[in-house]
Amino acid sequence: MKASARNQFTGTVNDVLIGAVNAEVHVGLKGGDTIVATITKESVEKLAIKKGQEVIALVKASQVIIVTDFGGYQTSARNQLVGAVAVVKPGTVNTEVDIELKGGEQVTASVTNDSVDTLGLRKGQSVTAIFKAGAVILAVAGCDD
Repeated sequence: MKASARNQFTGTVNDVLIGAVNAEVHVGLKGGDTIVATITKESVEKLAIKKGQEVIALVKASQVIIVTDFGGYQTSARNQLVGAVAVVKPGTVNTEVDIELKGGEQVTASVTNDSVDTLGLRKGQSVTAIFKAGAVILAVAGCDD
C-alpha cells in the first residue's frame, strides 16, 4: 500500500467491539503488541472487518507522542507501545524519531527539535510511543465500494 502515513502496521484483528455508533478494533502485531482503532460502525460493515482478518493500521507520525517518563501519571491514549529509539533524524524545525518495538516493527514520530532536547532523546533510549485510538486508520485488501 502506498500512503502518506509513515506508520503502517500489518496485523491481525483480535477483537471487534461494536457500539451504537463507533466500534473498537483490536489489531495484534507480530511482536505481541496490540493497536486499538476506534472507527465508525459503518466503516466496520463497509470494510467487512472481522476477527482473524489481516489489516493495515495507519498512523501519521505527527499523531505519535513520545514519553520518556510518565512520572506516576497515566494517559487516556489507548495505544502505548514500548520500544527503544533507533534513529533520531533532526530537521530545521522538527525531528523524526524512529522507535523499534520488541517485534521488530518501527514507529516513527515527528516531534519538535525542542522536544528532542527536553526529552534528551538518543539512540537506544527506552521510550513509549503513544497515540489515541481515533488516530488509527484501518485498511483492508480487496474491499469494493
